[in-house]
Amino acid sequence: MTAKSGKGSKTGKRVARIEGKATNGQRVGYVRVSSVDQNTVRQLEGIDVDRTFTDKLSGKDTHRPQLENMLQFVREGDTVIVHSMDRLARNVDDLRRLVSGLTQRGIRVRFVKEALTFTGDDSPMANLLLTMLGAVAQFERELIRERQREGIALAKQRGVYRGRKRSLGPDQAAELRKRVDAGEKKAVVARAFGISRETLYQYLHKTATA
Repeated sequence: MTAKSGKGSKTGKRVARIEGKATNGQRVGYVRVSSVDQNTVRQLEGIDVDRTFTDKLSGKDTHRPQLENMLQFVREGDTVIVHSMDRLARNVDDLRRLVSGLTQRGIRVRFVKEALTFTGDDSPMANLLLTMLGAVAQFERELIRERQREGIALAKQRGVYRGRKRSLGPDQAAELRKRVDAGEKKAVVARAFGISRETLYQYLHKTATA
């Protein structure tokens, strides 16, 4: 199955032609970042899309609300554009299920990083690449997690691992400052908020200079 894109002469809408049949087709982007701090723009930067769905959570999460919304939104003739395979799926099986489900509905799936587009009439080689590249992405994620676990274990053995620093909201930081200013011992305040004394001093410095 091949698709070409063009513009309607009056409305200017994008039209996808699938095997000679013209249908209104949209370019729909899907973006996933693992935390709210990551930049969502960079993944599809410079790519023209009509609508974007963005999930801000880990790929291992089974409930991805914006992915589900995207799957319900797209129609035959549309093209789903994703930065890379690991942004769309949790593992190889999930990747094949999603791509197969979309292409069976007449929806193209384009992966920017891998420079691959799947249409449903793909060659055995294209399907092999989908499985192989998906497996590589899954292996890389698992390798990173294994290295993180090994690093944490070594840090614990050396007695230098303190876990992830807890972050406080603005109201908590203000309360922290208020209790210290009232003369409460810093060690007591730090324990009450579940943070180290070093982190407590950082918050005191921030509130003092704010």
